[in-house]
Amino acid sequence: MRVVVLGSEGQLGSEVAEACASRGHELHPFDRELDIVDGRAVREALLPLCPDLVFNCAAFTDVDEAERRPLESARVNFLGAQNVALACREMDCSLVFISTDYVFDGRAGRPYNEFDEPHPVNFYGRSKLAAERSISSLLQRHYIIRTQWLFGKRGRGNFVRTITRKAREGDVLRVVADEYGSPTCASDLAQALLLLAETGQFGIYHLTNQGECSRLELAREILEIMGLDEERAQPILYEELGLPCERPPYAPLDNFCLRLLGLPPLRHYREPLREYVEWLLEDPRRLY
Repeated sequence: MRVVVLGSEGQLGSEVAEACASRGHELHPFDRELDIVDGRAVREALLPLCPDLVFNCAAFTDVDEAERRPLESARVNFLGAQNVALACREMDCSLVFISTDYVFDGRAGRPYNEFDEPHPVNFYGRSKLAAERSISSLLQRHYIIRTQWLFGKRGRGNFVRTITRKAREGDVLRVVADEYGSPTCASDLAQALLLLAETGQFGIYHLTNQGECSRLELAREILEIMGLDEERAQPILYEELGLPCERPPYAPLDNFCLRLLGLPPLRHYREPLREYVEWLLEDPRRLY
């Protein structure tokens, strides 16, 4: 299979590219050299390749900056996603688009499945939901994947890496106790994406590692793995941080449609979490 991966140097895109290569697919990775906001550039880069499948892992992921710079974030998260979908329609190929739990408001009091009505409370979520709807209207052969709380070896910093670094440096840890989700390992997600893309069952899917926790509980699990006192992580309420982006307080994602297809669930997040923290600690340079 001929596969294009956009955002191939990022936290998820790098794992998707590695998974594709390991399975013997013909891989065509693109990162910052291809600006997906430029529709003409997207067409010129992708159409000659005639791919069977495109993974769009490119995104503006800084949710606080998305509130401060909505136009810039929408160019990538909406317009860029639409450009890729239009190119896929012209090439008659399948598209995997990465979305987010932030399309929900987090007030349902239970995990969200794919049949729940989105209601984003921040600009990042609204831009991703707009992209979902545009892709759905433009392209029949699409997989829209909502995931959350990613951690992985590449790309920009993530919560797990940040907490591990601060704990190792002896910093005081004040961690949000009223935000809940499902930590998700990028390499586990990449493998699940490829498995799903082989089914031909297009649509919207929630894909996360099993289990849920608060940010505080996750930080204390990291401290436990490091052999440190879990009480070093002290609770703080989200509103005390004064951040511009409102987060959904309780938005674990129920992987309902994965079960519907009879596909295997991802591991419980604690297993890859331990592997990842131990990997970080093997070489302290990985913390930065």
